[in-house]
Amino acid sequence: MTTPSEIILISTLAEYQTRFWIPVARRLHDAGREVQLLAFDDRSAEMATAQGIPVVNMYRTGLRDAPIEDQGVFAARVTGYGLDGTNFLFSHERVTFGIRDSAAMRRRFMIYSNAMETVLDRIASLGKRAVVVQELGGFLSVIASFYAAKKHGIRNWFIEPSFFRGRLYYTPDSFAAPDTMATPAEMVSPEVHSYLDQTLSQRSIVIPQKDRHQYAAAFNKIANARNARRLAEKLWDQFALGKHQEFGHNLRHARAHAAMALGATRLKKLYQPMPETPFIYYPLHVPADMALTLRSPEYLDQVATIDFLLRTIPDTHVLVVKEHPAQIGAVPAGRLFELARRFDNFMLLPPQTNNYAVLGRADAVVSVNSKSGAEAVLLGKPVVVMGDAFYRSCPLVFAAERLKDVPRRLREALHSRGFDPAAAAPYFETAWRQSFPGELYIDNPQQLDTFSASLLSATTEPSAS
Repeated sequence: MTTPSEIILISTLAEYQTRFWIPVARRLHDAGREVQLLAFDDRSAEMATAQGIPVVNMYRTGLRDAPIEDQGVFAARVTGYGLDGTNFLFSHERVTFGIRDSAAMRRRFMIYSNAMETVLDRIASLGKRAVVVQELGGFLSVIASFYAAKKHGIRNWFIEPSFFRGRLYYTPDSFAAPDTMATPAEMVSPEVHSYLDQTLSQRSIVIPQKDRHQYAAAFNKIANARNARRLAEKLWDQFALGKHQEFGHNLRHARAHAAMALGATRLKKLYQPMPETPFIYYPLHVPADMALTLRSPEYLDQVATIDFLLRTIPDTHVLVVKEHPAQIGAVPAGRLFELARRFDNFMLLPPQTNNYAVLGRADAVVSVNSKSGAEAVLLGKPVVVMGDAFYRSCPLVFAAERLKDVPRRLREALHSRGFDPAAAAPYFETAWRQSFPGELYIDNPQQLDTFSASLLSATTEPSAS
């Protein structure tokens, strides 16, 4: 058998991911492709090795292969990657994990980039090509791997959930949102018509299977026996056995969930039913999600954005806000109470309120880049989109270039009174065609077969076929 000329490098950041990637790697191997996992925690490397899957322990490799403390070496690496500093790229981990220590982040970036440089140099020395596959994220492991690949002219495919249930986007060489609606399809397939009709009849939001556990109430996440046992195991691994974990901020994570549970309890006093009067709807995004930290960083402080909207929306409307159902209590309760104290045109809905019910009653929707904006388009509602969203180029939405443009665009949206929802179908058809069937981290055989086939189809360049 001819040795494959291309190696697929797949990053895996935690055990739950590795349990998925191991059978995917086997399926890709059976399809004639060479695969190597890039494991960013020790247990993942051990799991893959035990299963006979080629793997690189990126943390241990990066520790031994090059200097990691030398600031001159770090500055040269950053310059070599074409970066103008690292504060912005490090901001996702800083916000997500509450990390203050810049030196620690620089050190980990060097470890991971050292390892990636070693891997790519080795593959080049074998006369082979590489392609990198990663779940989209803003973590240092992902960022270092991406920029190292970019420097070497290696294609990097980012995978993220699409607007459609059970489908994924594969975006090459960019953290930006996929541009899926620039040119509408001429024909709308029966498959897409059926999907849209079913979505409207079920009135349910799109939740990737891998994220469903996040939609439990904050208190239930803390009280969950499985979560408590898993936390104890991870702490034992980290502190007793010295195992490296990419998501090693276990105590911070536990404290954050405790704070969310407390915040969710406090906010119950602030919840109000949906108003009968005209309103504009702002759905809260997941705080610290990379859709905000990296794609639309100017809107990271959502409370400040809401404050601006409350000061600029028309007098005829109130602003209705609803928490993201996966992060109830995550926005500091004190700041939301302060908005309620200062503005009588601010209303916070119970987070269990059906999103489609709110969208259906709203006169307009303002969104950074939430999927709620696309759902509003599906209902024929006018949408003002502020950030980097996959539907931003759809002519049916009102895109704002800057925050100060939002009041004008919102008034234009309100005066438009929406449109026939059927007009949106060609744009959703285009978005559908640019997505692929599959779910991340669902390891039943059928899903694994579907995902593996889609990964090969999405990431195979025409010239390489």
